Amino acid sequence: MLRLLRGKVSKLLVQIVLVLVTIGFSFFGVESYFQSRINTSVATVDGTEISQELFRERFGQYRQMMAQRMGEGVDLSILDQPQVKLGFLNQLIDEQTLMGANEKLGIVVPTAAIRDEIAKIPAFQNDGQFDPEQYKLALASIGKSPLSFEDEVRRNLAVRLLPMQLAASAIVTDADVDRYLRLREQRRDFRYVKLDKPVAKDTEVTQEQIDAYFKQHQAEFMVPERVAIEYVELDAAKIPFDETPDDSVLKERYEKEKSRFVSAEQREASHILVKVAGKGGPEEQKAALAKAQDIEKQLGEGKDFAALAKQYSDDLGSKNQGGDLGWLDKGVTEEAFENALFALDKGKVSAPVLGSEGYHIIKLTDLRPGKTRAFEEVRGELLKEYQNSERDRLYSERAGRLTDLAYEDPTSLDGVAKELGLPIQKAGPFARMGGAGIAANPAVVKAAFSDSVLVQKNNSDPIDLGTNHIVVLRDSEHLPATPRPLAEVQEDVRSRILAERLAQQAKAHADALLAELGQGKSLDAVAAADGRKVEDEKGIGRDAVNLDHAIVKAVFSMARGEQGKPSHTLVELGGDSYALVELLAVTDGDPSKLDATTRSAARNTLRQGASGETMEEFIVSLRNHASIKRFENRLNDQGNE
Repeated sequence: MLRLLRGKVSKLLVQIVLVLVTIGFSFFGVESYFQSRINTSVATVDGTEISQELFRERFGQYRQMMAQRMGEGVDLSILDQPQVKLGFLNQLIDEQTLMGANEKLGIVVPTAAIRDEIAKIPAFQNDGQFDPEQYKLALASIGKSPLSFEDEVRRNLAVRLLPMQLAASAIVTDADVDRYLRLREQRRDFRYVKLDKPVAKDTEVTQEQIDAYFKQHQAEFMVPERVAIEYVELDAAKIPFDETPDDSVLKERYEKEKSRFVSAEQREASHILVKVAGKGGPEEQKAALAKAQDIEKQLGEGKDFAALAKQYSDDLGSKNQGGDLGWLDKGVTEEAFENALFALDKGKVSAPVLGSEGYHIIKLTDLRPGKTRAFEEVRGELLKEYQNSERDRLYSERAGRLTDLAYEDPTSLDGVAKELGLPIQKAGPFARMGGAGIAANPAVVKAAFSDSVLVQKNNSDPIDLGTNHIVVLRDSEHLPATPRPLAEVQEDVRSRILAERLAQQAKAHADALLAELGQGKSLDAVAAADGRKVEDEKGIGRDAVNLDHAIVKAVFSMARGEQGKPSHTLVELGGDSYALVELLAVTDGDPSKLDATTRSAARNTLRQGASGETMEEFIVSLRNHASIKRFENRLNDQGNE
């Protein structure tokens, strides 16, 4: 139908736009996709190329998405490993196999579905309603046109069609539901004895034992390798500049960019769509036109436009609203539709207009003339933009100079500090696990211990600490790992010996009691002999909340006892404590006692599981029957931009 495309500029909105195109790959775990027309390729699927340009753009978006998810300071170099890029390529191949299957089966995404998908994205809504202006600005902020974004959404929906249809076709029988509910609602009767951490009896540790343990575990008692660093830091937020320019500067910017502050004329419209049936041949087009002309005739006879839209319109998205399309401006609809709409007078109805889907009969309900916002209205916006752009400009200049100076003399930061007026700061020593302050940043720690900085004694590359915030560092001191003297760790060694001795004692005691149960002794007799109390539990379900989770989990993993005899197991509870568990009875759930809502929820759970398996099998089958060629050597320089 119509291409209703607009948006709003902000980092949050840009992120949401990026997230939209990840939905199609929820089956593979990969973000967004685009279609390339360049003939170079990293793979082909049945002769269709996956180009280097496509891979680079998609992998770059993947890196951006991962950076947003993992936060600032995270080292994303792991994404550049060959196996990661190959895995990403395989997911693009899976996408192309699905697109190929759609083409063979003649599956096409309706234009109305594309419009609906776009309109329901929160980033493009204002007070819960789709806002074309908001959408238009958001696309512009990330360098996309309405047509290109519409194509992305179309492909996103297309790659989901077959998997979703397969998911919907998953069959779950009543017997499947009954089996699931019998297990899920199962109750178990059991008894258990807690074996608390024993009291240490043998607490004597000789010096010989301490010496031997220290010698055997000396690597565990080392002062780790450490470095101290010096660094210069450039942060745009701390760069001084004139934040309150004269109004003449802002007015000059206003005049140059005045078109930004002109709201375009908007028109509120309704329409009735008569689609051309079949393949759109001459006879089918003629029949659609005749139907549209008949509707036009009824309108001329005084019949209500909204009522006729509800009766005849083929646009499922607007017919129930009487054909209402809301407010539209130029550049967001098809050319023929737009020309007809903007030629109408208020309250008038057009003759049938041929568009890409069929014939539109258009009614102009209302209009808003364009308006230019005065300088006084937008001064605040202009001031903020000036401050941001000026800060960015100054930062860009200084960051470039900082980088040049750090490379010109890689043996010192003195030249950087002197020319840019930045103090040389110090941090550390800290180990490879990081430290306090700037040393808590993983990227800083990685650079400090890199071969270039640690071994070759060079300045580091600029390290991003956040938006417009970088640091360059060098090692000022290197402290190799050294053994700690025994006198310093003697008490630690002694404590470890006692702890290991106690753990061995606790496990041996628990194993011995379990063995007694296996030899025919009752749980009561074993507990009494050990001075323990037996706890009885009846009708316990999998979701029990007032019992130790480890015990409940172990109980539901135990096999039923043979011939009515109880079964036993030993459960580790942590902290050198254990539990002896005796399973007495298992009572399956009774599906007949559960209401329809519970059964429906269980069926949905089973269907989702079956759908996932079905979709995976389907994709594997497509892959196995496709002619796939990979050119892995072309991945090496991709995705790093």
